[in-house]
Amino acid sequence: MLPDQMLFAMEVTLNGLMAGVMYALVALGFVLIFKASGIFNYAQGVLALFAALTLVGIQQGQVPFAHLINAVFGTDLHHFGWTLPAVLALALTALVMIGLAWLIERLVLKHLVNQPAIILFMATIGLAYFLEGLGDVMWGADIKTLDVGLPQGISEAVETATASLFGYGFFIDRLDMVATVVAAILVLSLTLFSQYSRQGRALRAVADDHQAALSVGISLRFIWVLVWSIAGIVALVAGVMWGTKSGVQFSLSLIALKALPVLMLGGFTSIPGAIVGGLIIGMGEKLFEFFAGPLIGGATENWFAYVLALLFLVVRPQGLFGERIIERV
Repeated sequence: MLPDQMLFAMEVTLNGLMAGVMYALVALGFVLIFKASGIFNYAQGVLALFAALTLVGIQQGQVPFAHLINAVFGTDLHHFGWTLPAVLALALTALVMIGLAWLIERLVLKHLVNQPAIILFMATIGLAYFLEGLGDVMWGADIKTLDVGLPQGISEAVETATASLFGYGFFIDRLDMVATVVAAILVLSLTLFSQYSRQGRALRAVADDHQAALSVGISLRFIWVLVWSIAGIVALVAGVMWGTKSGVQFSLSLIALKALPVLMLGGFTSIPGAIVGGLIIGMGEKLFEFFAGPLIGGATENWFAYVLALLFLVVRPQGLFGERIIERV
């Protein structure tokens, strides 16, 4: 039999890997936008929040802008009176996110072609706060429960298997296991799309040089709509996972902050790097809390990831899978 401390460490490691997958789901959206435009999309976390709010609102038949309509017209509208199946609600929310991507390109991005990266970055900051306010006005600021039928709670199969092997059953959340499978499918699909599709190659060309891409007939506006649509779908997936896990609330937008260390480790331009970085951060913070937390007062998960990322930047600034940028003068 293995010592209890080792068994606990193994359980913590598995849960850390699962948490890392949840971080990586958010980081994927950042990578997609960065590959297409060379900017850090500050609004990605808010996109996940907006997608989750919209999904709950559509599924529960909530009237959008109900509070505003009632205040202006003196009505008492709140719900349409229906509840949609989860699959249909997800499909409609995906269409909303695609429509949102088209509006972002139409109203914001098309006016910023060939502008410096800092201008685009500032635009995403403004977009983040606008979407957060829009989500509040559309769906309300109360905490919402998201249920699309995903399994939750301890996995009895894993507990039984580990109990028979080690004499100690590991607690692994079934939702985290589903997130792992979904993340693997997303990474495989996005990698194949980026490497082998015509649109994927055009996306990489736009990232390298906007003007050169335009000169060879690549539609910058189409690529931006495409990549923001894909990032919106990824944000929907992340919003579903995080919303199911902790409820749909406005603090959900802060998960973007946890994606930063993941991107620093994996690299801003690598889709597989987002997953690897997430696994390293998730496992590292759980193990550090397990071994060092009791010695230094605990609560290390709030800062460990950022310290690790900072130390990593000193050694390899472009991340594990990022592309080294060499500028010749």
